[in-house]
Amino acid sequence: MRKVLIVGAGQSGLQLALTLLENGYDVTVMSARTPEEIRGGFVMSTQCMFDAALQHERDHKLNLWEDETVKVEGLGVSIAAPDASRALDWFGPLDAYAQSVDQRVKMAGWLDLFEKRGGKLVIHGVATSDLNALAKLFDLTVVAAGKGELVQLFDRIPELSPYTTPQRALSLAYVHGVELRPEHPDKAAVRFNIIPGVGELFMIPAYTLSGNCDIMFYEGIPGGPLDVFSDRPGPQEHLDRILELTKQFLPWEYERSRNAELTDARATLAGGYTPVVRNPVGQLPSGALVLGMADVVVANDPITGQGSNNASKCAASYLDSILARGDKPFDAEWMQGAFDSYWEYAQHVTTWTNAMLQPPPPHVMQIIGAAGQIPAVAQRFANGFSDPTDFQHWFLDPAKTEEYLGSFA
Repeated sequence: MRKVLIVGAGQSGLQLALTLLENGYDVTVMSARTPEEIRGGFVMSTQCMFDAALQHERDHKLNLWEDETVKVEGLGVSIAAPDASRALDWFGPLDAYAQSVDQRVKMAGWLDLFEKRGGKLVIHGVATSDLNALAKLFDLTVVAAGKGELVQLFDRIPELSPYTTPQRALSLAYVHGVELRPEHPDKAAVRFNIIPGVGELFMIPAYTLSGNCDIMFYEGIPGGPLDVFSDRPGPQEHLDRILELTKQFLPWEYERSRNAELTDARATLAGGYTPVVRNPVGQLPSGALVLGMADVVVANDPITGQGSNNASKCAASYLDSILARGDKPFDAEWMQGAFDSYWEYAQHVTTWTNAMLQPPPPHVMQIIGAAGQIPAVAQRFANGFSDPTDFQHWFLDPAKTEEYLGSFA
């Protein structure tokens, strides 16, 4: 029985661990926190998983919260005018619903499930020195912890990493009390609100420790009016600032969230990180090799909501590569090949996400405007969040945009 060590207990690491167990592997997961500590901690992320990623969970019976989690039925886009009115507003339906489960709920639940299914769980923060001794005990060591010292094992790839600083200041709160948009009172949807030159607000229906809720998630251009959380305010002050910004810049969203209350005392988060692509093969001082996955090797800004989706798809891709390897060694050539198979998909997400961080070029403004008049355009944009490989065919290239929009003339 082949032995695999996975360092990190997030979406990618635990999905891979659980699916390897299902295929008869001896799997050990190292987590810095117990399930109880995760449930009792601060929120760790935003997330909205679209159908293609959700299907991986269904395929392996990991969709433990699907029945009770609010179904996200579409994506709405609004652009604020200088006077804080709506210059543009439209809604694109999803072909299949999306869902968002608080990682405190999911990762704690998956850790419990991992142990129940026979996995070995070790609660211990892992440094390079720890891994140096541990890696030789396993056939394969996978690093799925996207933050901390271990990331330094994987070199940044400059030609695939155009940014060297965070492109957005991030701030969020999980809240109860947000009303549905009055123009769609029967549809829960992610709302993508653009404040030109300032940043974005995403309103994400979600499920947390206390049931269904909404995530108010700001992405602020660094140094701008939304970048006001670096002093790490307390939870209530954090929410008060979010609501005040919403009242100032996006009054239509403030109107339905004016009665918002935090879901719990640890329901806020602020920070930022630099988008980066890294070499997937890390070498320990002992010479042993380790494989990076998901955010360790491809970290995109959350402006396109792809973090958890990428993690799920990376775990599914790595599972296929591991199973196909059989009894052969997991050497550097295989590790690079496993990453390359995932990168065939992830490169499209990275290109799209990096493009969305920049001021929209004229052809993208054409698309956004056309989507308000042509339902098929709005629907195609919304469903691209489940399959971002589609954007290369019509969204990212001006000539292809002209051809696509011309087909509706």
